[in-house]
Formats: sequence, C-alpha cells, structure tokens
Amino acid sequence: MNSSRISIRPFNLSDADDFLRWASDERVTRYLRWNTITSKEEALTYLEKVAIPHQWRRSICLDGRSVGYVSFKPESEEKCRAHISYAVAAEHWGQGIATIALRAAIPAALRQFPELVRVQAMVEVENEGSQKVLEKLGFCREGVLRKYGFCKGEIRDLVVFSLLRTDQLM
Repeated sequence: MNSSRISIRPFNLSDADDFLRWASDERVTRYLRWNTITSKEEALTYLEKVAIPHQWRRSICLDGRSVGYVSFKPESEEKCRAHISYAVAAEHWGQGIATIALRAAIPAALRQFPELVRVQAMVEVENEGSQKVLEKLGFCREGVLRKYGFCKGEIRDLVVFSLLRTDQLM
C-alpha cells in the first residue's frame, strides 16, 4: 500500500456513510468494545456523541474516505499511560493500512500528550492480525492476562503490548 494514500484526521458527520460501511461489519467489530452499528442514524449518533468529542479518536482514511479508526485514551489517574485501539474495514485487511496509520498516529498522540511514557494495547488472544500490526511497529509483547477483559458477554484472555516513548517506532 502506498503510504501517501493513507491519512488520519478527526471524524466529521460527513463520514457517516463510510463509517457505517465498516462499522456495520461484525468481522470488524468482533473485538471492539462497542457494538456493530446498524443504521445511518446510529452512525450519526455515534460520530456526534462518541467519536467527534473524544479527546483523541481519528478516522483512518484511504484516499480521503474513512476505512477505520485509531484512538488513544490516557488513563484518568495515571496520565503516564494511554491505551491505543484501532480497527480497519475487513476489505482492507492485510494491506498494511493499520500499520501505516498507527505509524503516523502514535507520534501525533505523543506530541498532544507530552506526559505519556507508555502506550499500551490489549488484544484478544484470537486477534492475530492486530497482534501482527503491533509487532511490526515495535511494540513489546508483555504477556497474557487470563480472563481479563469483558467484551460482548464474555470474559476473554488479552495479550498486553507496550511501546515506551523511548522505544523506536518501526
């Protein structure tokens, strides 16, 4: 994938149709904490109430059209840590889009949150594609937290990955 075709930017309400296209796909939302979006009205509400006001949630764009998201959530008490999450439309899996987008997003978020020392991701054990993205970027696999995360009615095992501000982003 040509990296010049990939960009990250804040979400807009005009992204509703593109957002709905990938957020309505259960393959994409399977590992996300939020449910599959099923209508344009629901997409608009999510964008307006969740994505746009979020302190750092960006649309991953391919040729200017939303095909996913990346989000940083600094912890409320321990401001030195933030969780990163992301998703890309299933039709674009395996093309390097998430890797390219995160390679741009991480330095941007670190500039916005200068107190961050650690970016961490918690990925379900079964989500091998997401684990590969993090490994390509130079995240350190720290281990498995057994029966740690609740998602869609189940308590699941999560793999913890981290990238320190002092680490080299690959």
